[in-house]
Amino acid sequence: MGSPKISSLALFCFILQAIFCPSLAQNSPQDYLDVHNAARAQVGVGKINWDDTVAAYAQNYANQRKIDCDLVHSCCPYGENLAAGSGEFTARDAVNLWVNEKPNYDYNSNSCLYGECGHYTQVVWRNSVRLGCARVQCTNNGWWYVICNYDPPGNFIGQRPY
Repeated sequence: MGSPKISSLALFCFILQAIFCPSLAQNSPQDYLDVHNAARAQVGVGKINWDDTVAAYAQNYANQRKIDCDLVHSCCPYGENLAAGSGEFTARDAVNLWVNEKPNYDYNSNSCLYGECGHYTQVVWRNSVRLGCARVQCTNNGWWYVICNYDPPGNFIGQRPY
């Protein structure tokens, strides 16, 4: 077994990393999935799964947007949610931003109050079963740009998400 000094030093370094580099521990595929699947479970929708192909698409597009951080949607073939924020703005922060639109969605009329629930409805869209997300730091302002893509896409006019 290692000496107490080495074990203590390793623990100290681990704690420092967790304090000063939280973004490393809060932006894994599982972080995106956890928040998505919690929202989906609340409305009885099955889990969404991580897909490396969809994630590669998201990463490619995020890399294109990191110079300007513009929330401009890519075109096709996936559904898409975008967000940007300052500070650490983690995967959980971005997905929670979208999920927090839930009160704006009226299931009975299948409509959004103030036109602001499309991000939420994409998160819980029952037919979207594959997810890929990416996060990059913008070079123009230091913010974080987050994109999640959904396969197959959701938000079809006249259809309920669940």
